Amino acid sequence: MTNIKKLLLIDGSSIAYRAFFALYTQIDRFISPSGLHNNAIYAFHTMLRNVLATEQPTHVLVAFDAGKTTFRTEMYADYKGGRAKTPDEFREQLPFIKEMLAAQGIKQYELANFEADDIIGTLATLAENGDFDAITVVSGDRDLTQLTTEKTTVAITIKGVAELEIYTPAYLLEKLGLTTAQFIDLKALMGDKSDNIPGVTKIGEKTGIKLLLEYGSLQGIYDNIEQMKVSKMKENLINDREQAFLSKELATIDLTSPIAIGLEDTIYTGVDYDKLKKFYQEMGFNKFLEELEGATEKVVEAINFTVVEETVTDDMFDENQFFYLEILGEDYHRDSIIGFAWGDETGIYVSKNIALLKSFNFPKNTYDFKKNKVLLARHAIAYPVVEFDTMLAKYLYSTIENNKISTIAGLFGLDLPDDDVIYGKGVKRAVPFDEILFDHLARKIDVLVKTKAPLTDKLRENDQEKLLSDMELPLANVLAKMEIAGIKVSGGVLSEIGIENEKVIENLTAEIYELAGEVFNINSPKQLGVILFEKMGLPIIKKTKTGYSTAVDVLEQLAPQAPIVDKILKFRQISKIQSTYVTGLLGEIMADGKIHTRYIQDLTQTGRLSSVNPNLQNIPVRLAEGRKIRKAFIPENASSVLLSSDYSQIELRVLAHISGDEHLISAFNNGADIHTSTAMRVFGIEKAEDVTPNDRRNAKAVNFGVVYGISDFGLSNNLGISRKAAKNYIDTYFERYPDIKNYMGNTIREAKDKGFVETLYHRRRNLPDINARNYSVRSFAERTAINSPIQGSAADILKVAMINLDKNLTAGGFKTKMLLQVHDEIVLDVPDDELVAVKKLVKTTMEDAISLDVPLLVDENSGKTWYEAK
Repeated sequence: MTNIKKLLLIDGSSIAYRAFFALYTQIDRFISPSGLHNNAIYAFHTMLRNVLATEQPTHVLVAFDAGKTTFRTEMYADYKGGRAKTPDEFREQLPFIKEMLAAQGIKQYELANFEADDIIGTLATLAENGDFDAITVVSGDRDLTQLTTEKTTVAITIKGVAELEIYTPAYLLEKLGLTTAQFIDLKALMGDKSDNIPGVTKIGEKTGIKLLLEYGSLQGIYDNIEQMKVSKMKENLINDREQAFLSKELATIDLTSPIAIGLEDTIYTGVDYDKLKKFYQEMGFNKFLEELEGATEKVVEAINFTVVEETVTDDMFDENQFFYLEILGEDYHRDSIIGFAWGDETGIYVSKNIALLKSFNFPKNTYDFKKNKVLLARHAIAYPVVEFDTMLAKYLYSTIENNKISTIAGLFGLDLPDDDVIYGKGVKRAVPFDEILFDHLARKIDVLVKTKAPLTDKLRENDQEKLLSDMELPLANVLAKMEIAGIKVSGGVLSEIGIENEKVIENLTAEIYELAGEVFNINSPKQLGVILFEKMGLPIIKKTKTGYSTAVDVLEQLAPQAPIVDKILKFRQISKIQSTYVTGLLGEIMADGKIHTRYIQDLTQTGRLSSVNPNLQNIPVRLAEGRKIRKAFIPENASSVLLSSDYSQIELRVLAHISGDEHLISAFNNGADIHTSTAMRVFGIEKAEDVTPNDRRNAKAVNFGVVYGISDFGLSNNLGISRKAAKNYIDTYFERYPDIKNYMGNTIREAKDKGFVETLYHRRRNLPDINARNYSVRSFAERTAINSPIQGSAADILKVAMINLDKNLTAGGFKTKMLLQVHDEIVLDVPDDELVAVKKLVKTTMEDAISLDVPLLVDENSGKTWYEAK
């Protein structure tokens, strides 16, 4: 294992530029003590640490461009011409990125007249032909994917530099249908605007790929050019032949550039602690400094553990230990257990024998209780509720980072490799040898044991201990039971809806073609833009880098001007429903005829639950075609119904309570329709019967919009009124509801002072940007400060209701099962003979979940499908 040679090559110029823009919106937060902008330095450093941890290379080099003039500009003077001026804030950071690399012990190199790509290509080729086992190239430029081979992997940054898309020859073939050689020819055909490579006129990616798939290569295209039918494309190919082959030369990375270094110069020996410490101090990177100082003091030691194969003896067990279950992926409804571990500071035990768990005395501490309970239920093993869950504790303490055990380890100065290091990523992910697996599981137990006390201290400091013990842990148990139960879905009904949708899509397609006067790809923004803005002459509202914007907001503005636009919007909506909610849901029905979604409990900063695989919280209900999807959701038995219980306007009721506004409180306590009441106060209408549906609609938009910090511009767009009228609505609203305005002002002031806001249950939302100098960043943080206590408290109330409802159903001996939680709604499967009693129980339990200054109200409906119950 120690003889493996792995080379990591990083495109420094590309990564640095992407790093700058990755954190550009927060640039005011990233200032060193000396006043230097350091957002690019920070993002580059973070990416570098992640890649080093994942790849664990033996050799590393970062290549930089030497300047704007290269052998390519000699071939084509306009190469990379027209690029925007490099921002000064970025330019000033480049020397310090190189200083950081030196402190990291990483070799860097640039070569006059050549680009970083050429240095990387040359070194990768040398490593390919040498005795290296693997080469990884990291860049923000997809051009480098031409370097992929069986040995060389190219990782391209996406979403700034936070994520990497891994290219192998197989992945390139899967993604584009091309080989690496054909990728270069594609660039020759389509050109590259960012590098100002000309390509062939009017040939884009889609056409280029089609040509290469048919003729094999650029040369193959021109060898067969005479046999092509007469077309504008053929004419462009003939006219631009010289330009195409020039473009290929420009796009091809030089694999034999005259570098003055060799692979022996790229050996990675690790960081220079003194230099790196000084650098962190100069940059004000205090978190990295703390980690570095901790790392200099510790040596990674072997960890002791016992492999248990057949019997768990009494001396191996203590109720205060931690228990941990491992799967390879994230979908515990389908993935298998690959190993488990338990233990404390006196001893750690690991095993792969699931049979041991059938008579296991489970400890009271764990990580991700819900996952464990569902996984063990698949093996008919009951898992009792625990007293401490590290994942949930970390989530409550800090929602900024992910809640992986490796992240938790880093927070408290402990060392634990990320799972991707042990198991690999993507198609390379696999279960390692037992000794590696067991060592990793033992280290996870060690981290869980060592971080319980400091995490508990953090929760105590934030007054959040009860939030864990009384809300999140009991809720995890409730959610596990819901996930295990699943909800029955009729594949036949979904298929029937799919057939109906296909007919609608077919009819809409024909109507759109007729109105356009030609056949085109409706799903192509480029082709659609040509039809709408060039052929039909509709006004251009917005442009993108690649042409005309055909986004939904643009089409909605155009819809009144042309019938075709309304049909296109409808086409998109039905197509989305068809692909995501008909085809998608059909693929999620498991062998028991049910869908078992996963509720993500540790994701949102407001405390709201998320649903994945599939997401059942996003089924569209505003469109009739979307609502029909709910017809496929049915009770488990013919003698049962689905009951939907939904809080009525819970966020506005929470607002009334938190703000103490007497007018809002009075309206709710008197049972008034809140939107009608607001319309009367804001629009000066004396009698409720005089409020029109349009008045109520406008008042509803004001009620929700103002609370979420909507501007006069936003409200004017929502209501289709002038900005002046919208501003008048907002000003009048605050005049008539003064305590709401006071609440908003006080909340922002407190947030600026404390750096966070809280819900009624002490769920905390940290706001690091609340004092930012950048107006847009600061304004967003202020809106978040206002909204979070309202939205978060509403989410917490629903969680309390679910916990109490589960207790009451169990205590009453009911067979009713809670199945789904969707925003403010709970869906239950209720036997017919329990319906009357359960409806009453659910309504009472939900409305009594908390005592506010205004009553909570619940709307209930039942039926033989979720559609009927809603």
